[in-house]
Formats: sequence, structure tokens, C-alpha cells
Amino acid sequence: MYKDYELDKRLVKCHPSPRQLAIEQMEFYAFAHITVNTFTDKEWGDGTEPESIFDPSGLDADQWVEALVAAGATGLIVTGKHHDGFCLWPSKYTEHSVKNSPFRNGRGDVLREVSDACRKGGIKFGVYLSPWDRNCPLYGQGKAYDDYFCAQLTELCTNYGELFSVWFDGACGEGPNGKKQVYDWNRYYSVIRELQPNACISICGPDVRWCGNEAGDTRESEWSVIPTGFDTPDDVAEKSQKSDDASFRKKKISEMDRDLGSRALCSYASGFAWRPAETDTSIRPGWFYHASDDDKVRSTETLIDIWYRTVGGNSKLLLNIPPDRRGLFHETDVKRLRELGDYIRKTFKVNLAEKAEISADKDNGYDLAENVRVDSYDSYYKPFDGDNEATLTFRFSDPQTVSHVVIKEHIPMSQRIERFVVEARTDIGYTEVYSGTTVGYKKIVKFSPIVTDEIRIRVTDSRVCPIISFVGIY
Repeated sequence: MYKDYELDKRLVKCHPSPRQLAIEQMEFYAFAHITVNTFTDKEWGDGTEPESIFDPSGLDADQWVEALVAAGATGLIVTGKHHDGFCLWPSKYTEHSVKNSPFRNGRGDVLREVSDACRKGGIKFGVYLSPWDRNCPLYGQGKAYDDYFCAQLTELCTNYGELFSVWFDGACGEGPNGKKQVYDWNRYYSVIRELQPNACISICGPDVRWCGNEAGDTRESEWSVIPTGFDTPDDVAEKSQKSDDASFRKKKISEMDRDLGSRALCSYASGFAWRPAETDTSIRPGWFYHASDDDKVRSTETLIDIWYRTVGGNSKLLLNIPPDRRGLFHETDVKRLRELGDYIRKTFKVNLAEKAEISADKDNGYDLAENVRVDSYDSYYKPFDGDNEATLTFRFSDPQTVSHVVIKEHIPMSQRIERFVVEARTDIGYTEVYSGTTVGYKKIVKFSPIVTDEIRIRVTDSRVCPIISFVGIY
């Protein structure tokens, strides 16, 4: 393929902000959907539900956090307000909230209990706030509703400590006046940036993007640097002549949902930004608890597969666990979470690379191969500038059974690797056990167990010289 070196230089100028880097390192966190829907057995409420139906009298936020810690999750985002408009905190700006429910005799605050439990349990706390409020009479009236929404957003950003995420979806319907609300997103973002400067704004926001589905599906090649706009049709036509991929030239930009950041696609772009992916999916068929789904909880094997493809595929995993009518994670869900965590801890307990002899074919004498032994952004391996290929070799004193290789790019200096292979040496020489494309924050390479005394990672193409911060072998 035609290689535009000036384009590659532009692409690698995109890198994560401190808040984006922090959420990348969280890897796997959770959603908890609970509201009046939990008691009406619906997925979406219409805003007319009486406050009196909300009474998770056995709510135990510590139980939620304990289950998440057992799974290996690092944070929890709670649906502070879904489309029905019911607030899980005693908002001053509406009567449609827990303050008029039987929960804790009208003195309850779900967000307070969960935020306190998260901090006690050592995980981070975030909030979801639906921009669509089907209960609010101001919805559809422009600035009047924005004032109301920002007032509630301010409550969430000032009363519950530090937030790691403020999560928006784009749900939008008609208000009582028959008009849809045109959301003033920039105003919402300004409130968050002022009050919670370390919080990532996801998914209708500038920091974290949606993967594109709620099924746990992932892309084979996931890029964090993506186009923010495209050239005019005339510019696209001119650039397409430089591409030797005829099938690519025939595609329409709008059809490229499986390709969000390849060099071929970006050659048509007018701008770029760092927008890492997040994959949100539920442990059950729905987002809210339904007793009829108690026998439909995803299997441990399915959760493990999703974890590999998301956390191990340059995305973050946001797994929803809906509390039941008691206000507890159901026993089956808790069991699955524990089994997922047990599998992860067992599989990645011993890093064989820690005691391996590490070498590189291209050593600039400073950013040494030895640096990849430590999982840190304080050091890294980098070949000479201009070298787009590199090989790292890990030699063991005795043959080892290997089935996983973890590779992490030094993303403070962007995402660079476009193609790589992993090879294992046996009695008959080197055997290719995996070939892949993107790495990004983290790539988990999984293959059939093989007995070997040497693992070799070959970066065969990169936008500019590859920079690797960590390699683990298990």
C-alpha cells in the first residue's frame, strides 16, 4: 500500500490526555442499572411511574463492590437518572426522586451509598445521567431544560467526591410540547470540566467513544486515533488514486464501521483525535433486572471471551450487572463475576518474562529491550527513529509451557504498531503462533499451549518507529 509518511507523522501526534490515560489503565469496570424499571419489569420507563414503587429495601452497595472486586473490576458507574427521569439521589430540582419514595423512609441516597462503598472497597465511582428526561415538563424547551439539566449535573459533580466517568448516551425523544430537545453538549461538558476535571466524558463526549454495539462485539483492529472529519469528495477522489487497494476505493466512508482508524481510511480524513474505545454490554439479556432472566445470565466462558476481546483488544470493558428488587446483585451474577476474576488471576499469576533474558535486534543504546520487563510508562523499548520494524526475543533458561503473550505500546507517545507476529522456538525451529494488526494500550495474544525456550515478537509494520512499554509471557 502507498505509504504517506507525512500522514503517519500527523497520526502519531495524537495521544491520550491524562484523564484518558487513567481510564485506559482501569481496563475493566462496571455499570449498575437500577431505577423504577427494576420494579415495573421494563427496560425503558415513560416518566409517569409513581415514586412509591421504588423500594430496594435490602440495598447493599458493599455487596456490589465486593462482587466487582472479586471479578477484577476497577470502577462502577451507576445510572443516576435513566430516561424515566427518576433520580437515585434527592435532587433539589425535581420531586421525581428517591426523596419521595419509601427507600430509607424517604431519606435515602443511592449514589451516596454506592460512592461511599466504592471508596471503601478501593474502586472508582462514576455516574450515568440520561439527557432525555421523560418526566421533566421543560424537556423540549431549549435553554430552560438545559438549565435544569446542568443544575442536576452540578449536583452529581459536587456531592459525591471524585468521579472517573460521566457517561452520556444520545437518547432523545419529544417533550410535552411535541419538540425534541437539542442538547447543548458544550455547556454540559463545561460544567464537568470545571467541577470534575479528571473525569472522562463518555460516550456522547470527547474522551471515550462507544464501540458501536451493546452485544460485546469487537473489531479485529481497534485504533484509538480516529478521524474527526473527512475531505471533500474531490479531495477523496484525488487521494484514492494513490491507493493500490481497489476494494477500499469502492467503499463509502459511511460503511466503514469495522475500520475506524486504519492508515487507508485516515488518508481521506481532514483531522484526527485520540478517542479510545469502550465496549459496554450486560451480563444479562437486558440492562435492568428481570426475574425471568435469572436463567439467562451469561456463562463464565462467554464473559472470559468478552474480556479477552475487549481488555485484550485495545478497548475497555464496561460490564453491566443490574441489581435486583432487593437492591442486591443476584447470586448467579455474583458467582459468574467471581469465576471470571478467578480465571484472570490464575491465568496471569506468573509472568515468565520477568526471569527471561531479553534482547532486541535494533538497540539504540538508551531505550533498552530490558525496559519492557516492568509494566510502567516510566520506561520503554524503542528502536532507532526511522526503523518501522523491530524484534524482541525472550529466552528462558529451561523450556516453558506458554499460551499467552501480553503486549502494551507506550501510548503516551500514541498508537503506532500496524502489524506483528509472535513466534515460539521448538526443536524444529521457530513456529508462528499468532499474527495480528493493532496493539495499542494492550493486546492479549492467546494461542494453544506450546513448550518453548524462546519467544520472539516481530513488529513488521508501524506508522513510525514502534515503542513498547511492556511484554508479559504466561
